[in-house]
Amino acid sequence: MKSSRITPWKRPQRLRIAACWVAGTVALLPMTSAVAAQPSRDLIVVEGNRRVDAETVRSYFHAAPDGQFDDAARDAALKALIATGLFDKVSIDRSGERLVVHLSEAPVLDRVAFEGNKKVKDADLQAAIASKPRGALQRATVQADVNSIIEAYRHVGRDDVRVEPDIIDRGNGRVDLVYAITEGAKTTVRQINFTGNHVFGKRQLNAVIKTSATNMLSFLTGGDVYDPDRISQDQEQLRLYYRSKGYADVAVTSARAEYDPAIKGFALTFAIDEGLLYHFGDVSVTCDIPGLDCDKLRRLPLARSGAVFDGNALDKTSEVLAIEMAKLGYPFARATPRLDREPAAQRVGITFVIDQGPRTYVERIDIHGNTRTRDYVIRREFDIAEGDPYNKTLIDRAERHLKNLNYFKTVKISNKPGSTPDRVVLDVEAIDQSTGDFNIAGGYSTTDGALVELKVGERNLYGSGKNVQATFTYGQYARGVDLAVSEPYFLGTKVAAGIELFGRQNDATSYQSYASTIYGATLQLGTPINEQLGVQWRYSIYNQNITLVPNSSGLTPSLPIQQAAAAGPAWVSSVGSTATYSTLDNTKSPTNGIKSQLSQDLAGLGGDVKFLRTVEDVRYYKSINSDLTGMVRAQGGYITGWGGQQVPLMNNFFGGPTMVRGFATNGFGPRDLTPGTTMDNVGGSMYWATTAELQSGIPGVPDEYGLKASAFVDAGSVFRYSGSTSSLQVANKSVVRSSVGAGLTWASPFGALTVDYAVPLTKAAYDVVQPLRFSAGGF
Repeated sequence: MKSSRITPWKRPQRLRIAACWVAGTVALLPMTSAVAAQPSRDLIVVEGNRRVDAETVRSYFHAAPDGQFDDAARDAALKALIATGLFDKVSIDRSGERLVVHLSEAPVLDRVAFEGNKKVKDADLQAAIASKPRGALQRATVQADVNSIIEAYRHVGRDDVRVEPDIIDRGNGRVDLVYAITEGAKTTVRQINFTGNHVFGKRQLNAVIKTSATNMLSFLTGGDVYDPDRISQDQEQLRLYYRSKGYADVAVTSARAEYDPAIKGFALTFAIDEGLLYHFGDVSVTCDIPGLDCDKLRRLPLARSGAVFDGNALDKTSEVLAIEMAKLGYPFARATPRLDREPAAQRVGITFVIDQGPRTYVERIDIHGNTRTRDYVIRREFDIAEGDPYNKTLIDRAERHLKNLNYFKTVKISNKPGSTPDRVVLDVEAIDQSTGDFNIAGGYSTTDGALVELKVGERNLYGSGKNVQATFTYGQYARGVDLAVSEPYFLGTKVAAGIELFGRQNDATSYQSYASTIYGATLQLGTPINEQLGVQWRYSIYNQNITLVPNSSGLTPSLPIQQAAAAGPAWVSSVGSTATYSTLDNTKSPTNGIKSQLSQDLAGLGGDVKFLRTVEDVRYYKSINSDLTGMVRAQGGYITGWGGQQVPLMNNFFGGPTMVRGFATNGFGPRDLTPGTTMDNVGGSMYWATTAELQSGIPGVPDEYGLKASAFVDAGSVFRYSGSTSSLQVANKSVVRSSVGAGLTWASPFGALTVDYAVPLTKAAYDVVQPLRFSAGGF
């Protein structure tokens, strides 16, 4: 067995990158009509061929009109044979009237393997290189593969990688190709700087981009990896961010990464030219298409005169207009926003010009780069298919939707010429990224005590787009499990479907004298109405039960608690819906926009209980400056029994820190004050709460750490107890509770962890306060 090494810097003299042996041999096979025209065996002599048939080689020779093979014919055949990539050497000599073709066939690759790679998987490297098993060994291809492997390592933050290809001779013209990889140390982004930014500070801009400087959490988030593709995306995200905040002329002129030996990593600098802050001037729609009723389109623009310029509003308006015109029978029509700037007044007049675009059709949609995600998952994000009229607005919309899936590291859609001038081929490059989640968290919650939580999930199961999540919680006072599966395109429609199985057991604590269990399932269907509005429909069935727990104090449980425990387990069968309207600029860390959720549930379609519950929650965010965001929240709810039934105790509203911070769980609301009892909170049928809050980063703490401070004022009340009051002393007044305080939130890889300290300002004498609170959950 022989081994030889290909030095990466040696350039081949006469070979070009070739296809595999099988495909190359098929390409060499002549068509039936060409076989009849093959040159005579006596005139073309083939030597040195072992796998490629001599007649196939002869098919590349085409005689001149006089039947002779002149120098031009011989040269054309030589170039064609070399271009196949199946031969290491090709030469043609003349011997009298005959041509003698001398061949040295390229070895066939038995195996292509990698050694020394730990940070990049074999499958990812195989997808990056062109050399494949059963293909021809081509030295130019091997050199290109070396560069591709180096580039793959750069994308995971390793710039000091070395790759040396080894060829192992297996005999009979077959070889193994092994790429020996020395990965080197990880090269990360150590500093991120911005120049030219006067309106938005470094902290706010850092929150816009995905790349982050190295910090103590980088081993979990991976945000400090030097990835040229990600940096290019960050550059575009910064431009879009400024454009959405009124800066119509913004330009992110460069994103320069330089290795700094002093910090042993890259220093990344974004150069920004902000331009002026503009407001919308007059907004109009003009039509240049005969027969199109422009009046139907003039009510659609989302941009409003006098408002701060918003590039997102322009893009969404173009989409809305394009979709509407397609419905009206004008699929080639396009809406192009024309901007008329008035720098002195800092206003921009917007005219959406409707004209007829070129009559071009989508011939084909080519998808590549997705080694895991299935093609249909990508195709369903397009509003057009093969054969449909080409519409640039809808293509841009599809690209944005694919990026928002968060399945891909990069997404790029470009056009290629089709088979005819009125055809275009869409080239979709979607590079997969990891979509699995595995988190283990431990801590302490003032509600659940000491706890451990395990989360396991996959957002793109087997590349199908399905989301599977499992959460297991074990705490000092609570245990729970939650299993959920969702499909974003149920039965091929734009309806999201999901099922959730859950169970939770709560022990008695100092906040409640009884234990409770609940387990069941929920089926969900979600329907998007438009980009900002969606409706979720659900059916839930669950079993709930209250259990009395002996207490050392000798107190008697409150009568409503005894009655609920005596009633035993009850099944709740309910249907409901939630309408969500959101204009938030960021779902995790919003700085501007509104989010409103209206939920209703009707129980009694089967089961043991009957009630109707309505809950509303509205939040409004407003950026005050680059580091400070204001938030105002209002929430309220109402529940009532029907069919002659009362609302079960467990389904009432209980006042606590989710409404007004500074109060304990079940800390305020209607309470049984009967002497000698445990004086439990018995819940109310109505509640309201409001919050005013200021949120800010912490000076001196890098934004990459995900720490955010807040100061807040809360107020609210739970009232109107609807149960029996016989032989009870129930405090049931609508007392306003309020508090003022401060908090700290950490956007950890395990979810948002929050600590609040609030001091109650107004309360009832029987309320239970708790100034310090720890919690874990969503933003």
